[in-house]
Amino acid sequence: MRKLKCYCSMLKVIISLFLITSTYNTIYAQDTVKHKVRLKADYFKVMNGENYIQIGAVSRIQKKNVSVSNVELTVENEYYDEIIELGTIKTNMKGECKFLIKDLNLLKADSSFVYNINIIFKGNKNYKKASKSVSFKDAIIEANMVTKDSINYVFATLIDRATDSIIIGESLNVQVKRLFRSLKIGEEFNYTDDKGSIMVPVENGIPGVDGILTFEVVLNDNDDYGTVQASFDAPIGVQIKEESTFDDRTMWSPRNKTPYFLLVVPNLLTFGIWGIIFFLIFSLYKIRKS
Repeated sequence: MRKLKCYCSMLKVIISLFLITSTYNTIYAQDTVKHKVRLKADYFKVMNGENYIQIGAVSRIQKKNVSVSNVELTVENEYYDEIIELGTIKTNMKGECKFLIKDLNLLKADSSFVYNINIIFKGNKNYKKASKSVSFKDAIIEANMVTKDSINYVFATLIDRATDSIIIGESLNVQVKRLFRSLKIGEEFNYTDDKGSIMVPVENGIPGVDGILTFEVVLNDNDDYGTVQASFDAPIGVQIKEESTFDDRTMWSPRNKTPYFLLVVPNLLTFGIWGIIFFLIFSLYKIRKS
């Protein structure tokens, strides 16, 4: 009987150890689950400005899209079987980063004049490795202001830089740069004609600082060329009248620019009230003495 009880006790201990080990392994396995990372990459070119690849990294965790921040990404130029490392960059707190291409001429394109760029994430203890490719050709936009029959037009031409040929049938957006959001002008779609050009009329009466308007012509998120933007200034706007009251003495000015009547009237009332109080006290004192 005692042996049976002893065997039962040992069996309970073994079962308990097995359950504890299984539970620990399950918890440890849950803690070491690696999440998938999705990379997004888009090519941007600003004429007379920057060429860059806008990169974003997100992961689906507990049915929510979470930004993958502070992870290192490697950017490579793929040229047939050759891989040329361009550099590394880290994502910010929003899971985004901008990789600058200092000189597009240093990249190698294939026989179709296409640049192939790979973004590589090698993975870490929390996320699985991932990669994303972006391909683009080099395009340029030549834009300026022309006047015809007293009407101002934005004239722009889209050109393939590698072949020095015009690009026909692509839509260009024309807009006026504003403080918060650009003001779009012209038709919704302005397709380039058989000369690779568009001509968009500009309405009169658009206000601008010192009468100067900044126009932007954008090839937006094109499958072959990415996003290309050109901008130029034109003195055809309505000059904005200066309505600032910064140097005036107004109710909403800072303390050192308080209106004079607010300085004089309240002080007069204050001194007057205190004068009456002192006069009453002095009168009471004289009455008491008498």
